[in-house]
Amino acid sequence: MSSPATAPPAPSNLRRIVAASLIGTTIEWYDFFLYGSAAALVFNKLFFPDSDPLVGTLLSFLTYAVGFAARPLGALVFGHYGDRLGRKKLLVLSLLMMGGATFAIGLLPTHAAIGSAAPVLLTVLRLVQGFALGGEWGGAVLLVSEHGDAERRGFWASWPQTGAPAGQLLATGVLSALTALLSESAFLSWGWRVPFLLSGVLVIVGLWIRLSVDESPVFKAALAAAELRKAEAGKTEKLPLVAVLRHHWRDVLIAMGARMAENISYYVITAFILVYAVSEAGMSKQSALNAVLIASAVHFAVIPAWGALSDRIGRRPVYLIGAIGVGAWMFPFFALIDSKSFGSLLLAVTVGLVLHGAMYAPQAAFFSEMFATRMRYSGASIGAQFSSVAAGAPAPLIATALLADYGSSTPIALYVIAAALLTVVAIACAKETRHRDLAALEDDPAAAGAPAAGGAVRAEHA
Repeated sequence: MSSPATAPPAPSNLRRIVAASLIGTTIEWYDFFLYGSAAALVFNKLFFPDSDPLVGTLLSFLTYAVGFAARPLGALVFGHYGDRLGRKKLLVLSLLMMGGATFAIGLLPTHAAIGSAAPVLLTVLRLVQGFALGGEWGGAVLLVSEHGDAERRGFWASWPQTGAPAGQLLATGVLSALTALLSESAFLSWGWRVPFLLSGVLVIVGLWIRLSVDESPVFKAALAAAELRKAEAGKTEKLPLVAVLRHHWRDVLIAMGARMAENISYYVITAFILVYAVSEAGMSKQSALNAVLIASAVHFAVIPAWGALSDRIGRRPVYLIGAIGVGAWMFPFFALIDSKSFGSLLLAVTVGLVLHGAMYAPQAAFFSEMFATRMRYSGASIGAQFSSVAAGAPAPLIATALLADYGSSTPIALYVIAAALLTVVAIACAKETRHRDLAALEDDPAAAGAPAAGGAVRAEHA
């Protein structure tokens, strides 16, 4: 039986909340992925023109990786204040920061205009992007997870996850259209700026929608309970970060391990592929962009389906399907691309992203269900974003370096397979969470931060 805090909201209200989270995450991922695509296609020429082409690409991907380095800091700061002040306020701030940085990149002078200051400024703006995204993900998925009920949480919470392929679709689509319509010289001269400047318009739309939703009822109830405990006992709650590391360190490690295959495979399939298909397979940039574009549309469609399946059979089984599937697909993936056929390239990327979706879809509900409410933003964000430094951040960089050193896709395939094995181990160590009541995962009044004795067990078997 649902507690008052977790009673299902009216369908229209829940759909509005899902839409607000989805549109916000789409815009943030659009900004983030746009940089990745531009790093593979133009930044090496505009900001690192004195380097060898492949070295220039490596340097370009290095600035790309810097954005991931800032994500853990964003997770800590946004998680702390999100657990203290609420999810909604921090989501508005993250959207403003991400959109502002992306718009500024569109105005940035290149190396030809200001010399070495150009890549420095590019790196600073990339850091702002990473910091904002580090706080966005946790708040967006929690806002949906905490409004919904346990029965369909996997399905509803998977919708903010579709913001990633939607953002990828939008970013790749805009770049693909520009490369098709403009000459190479026009695209390098000014065309690449258009998608970044477009972010300013998208942010206005996102803010209008995001400001219209209510704060999470689960969070409001937990905050009221915490204030009551403080008034009655005179005890101050521990910082969310301290509580997470003390009482949920195992869950943080599981979340980090779960992210390895999901994060690494995604950036190999969508970012590194733009390098490999062009430089190694000899295909056109347009073909590579179109393949990612079409596959991202399929990715968007399958994520809610995987999320719904996780409501029926559990988060762990669906996640394992994705991890094992991605690892098994890597050698066929590169073999198909090496055939130099667009159809084969499209098949390789599409199957890869469908399997990735089996990990990404249940992730939002899975991570949300691991942590108590007053430390949930911090716990989910730390587990998700700290792993990105070792996973998604260096993935295109490592893949490009392996290709430069060995001239073969085999080491890259083995790299992804190793990540898949690590994720399988992490999921094997996790407990199933799909029946947990998020309100039951509450702080112990005596411990001011520990989950209530037996709370997780009662909720898990409810």
